[in-house]
Amino acid sequence: MIHALRIATRRSRLALWQAEHVKAQLEALRPGLRIELVPLSTRGDELVDVSLAKVGGKGLFVKELETAIAEGRADIAVHSMKDVPAALPPGFLLAAILPREDPRDAFVSLTHANPAALPKGAVVGTSSLRRQAQIAARHPALEIRSLRGNVETRVAKLDRGEYAAIVLAAAGLKRLGLAARIRSTLSIEECLPAAGQGALGVECRAGRAELLELLQRLEDADTSACVRAERQVNLALGGSCTIPLGAYAQIAGGKMHLRALVASPDGRRSARAEAEAEPRDAQALGLRVAALLRERGAAEILAALVP
Repeated sequence: MIHALRIATRRSRLALWQAEHVKAQLEALRPGLRIELVPLSTRGDELVDVSLAKVGGKGLFVKELETAIAEGRADIAVHSMKDVPAALPPGFLLAAILPREDPRDAFVSLTHANPAALPKGAVVGTSSLRRQAQIAARHPALEIRSLRGNVETRVAKLDRGEYAAIVLAAAGLKRLGLAARIRSTLSIEECLPAAGQGALGVECRAGRAELLELLQRLEDADTSACVRAERQVNLALGGSCTIPLGAYAQIAGGKMHLRALVASPDGRRSARAEAEAEPRDAQALGLRVAALLRERGAAEILAALVP
């Protein structure tokens, strides 16, 4: 019987909210379970003035948490699934993926309602090549600049007038009680989300059967199937967290529909694909959509990104 658990988490307010959310879920499942948070600083949090694409991608937000588990300082880690590399280190697994929040991107501005309302040359901030590519494709007259930092830092930069607008995940704003800052949400068609966006995942070491049994009770089957299909697209195309790739799956009428995009950062080139399958065939569906993307030019787009 497990009597205590330690949750590795980043120190940002959003990451702590996410860890507390999982803590509360586990305490409801196992009354009397003692759960401690282990807040850690990650390389991704420390390198705030450098593009993630240049220093190793979103995996920099995960590595220190995995190290804490490997060294016995924590039992599990809670992640935003969009930050988790497509391939996990040997001996680690995703024990549960929780129900998804809003997967869309949010447009935040003090004075404008949506990207189309921005004047020519207006500066838009985003941390994501995926968002940059899709915004540039639809709104080529805008100037897109890198924007790093936690949610509050990004919003503060907007409020100081450094940007006319910023684009970030709607889920993070909603979880932090900042939904009122959202001027509009970008539709799935307008800006395809990152694989796993809006979902939380719990990672642990393989082989801990009792812990896995407990964590798997947090699993949302539909969200998990969709996120695993999305992540399979990324994995099949190289597994990098730095490529401009969007992937989003939905289940309706008993079928899973998956759409995905690879684009050049300037938005001038893109490859899109979509397909449908049974939810139980989620990973095979991801492989099929990745193959379609390659047929439509994704490999050439990705090759051009290599320095």
